[in-house]
Amino acid sequence: MYVVVGLGNPGKDYTDTRHNIGFNVIESLASRNNIKLNRLKFKSVYGEGNIGGEKVLLVKPQTYMNNSGIAVGEIIRFYKIPIEKLIVIVDDIDIEFSSVRIKAKGSAGSHNGLKSIIYHLKDDKFPRVKIGIGKKHPNEDLAKFVLSRFSKEERPDIDDSMLNASEAIETLINSDINKAMNEYNKSK
Repeated sequence: MYVVVGLGNPGKDYTDTRHNIGFNVIESLASRNNIKLNRLKFKSVYGEGNIGGEKVLLVKPQTYMNNSGIAVGEIIRFYKIPIEKLIVIVDDIDIEFSSVRIKAKGSAGSHNGLKSIIYHLKDDKFPRVKIGIGKKHPNEDLAKFVLSRFSKEERPDIDDSMLNASEAIETLINSDINKAMNEYNKSK
């Protein structure tokens, strides 16, 4: 079984913000694979279903971004999921806008959601799918930027990147991470 976690913040104030792109990809995967996100447990909203022939949990932690590891840790321990079967979807300010990058493991960089997950799991060897959300203006506050919404001009590229991320995750689950990285880790 795979656990696919999209990071974001709960509540309508955060809907469709840059920081919530992980939630948006989970919703895309749920729609594409006919999985209902209708369960509430593990401090998360989640759904259970199949992608290809694999059982999956699609998860949106409700602990707010900086405490994502609390919810993820509960699920991983409850289901006894091997760390490499956890896939985390996250926004990234350090990669090209609307690009998708898959990594097999690694540090959290500056991302507090990833830091929380690594802290609570005591491990960083889980795949992550990063989506470039753009760069803040030089004098703009980072928190204000990541909690802003995409512009009308940015929306088509972000919608394409969410589709690419969904397809990349399906490839990772149905094949392997190397195939997903080879197919989707391309510059625009």
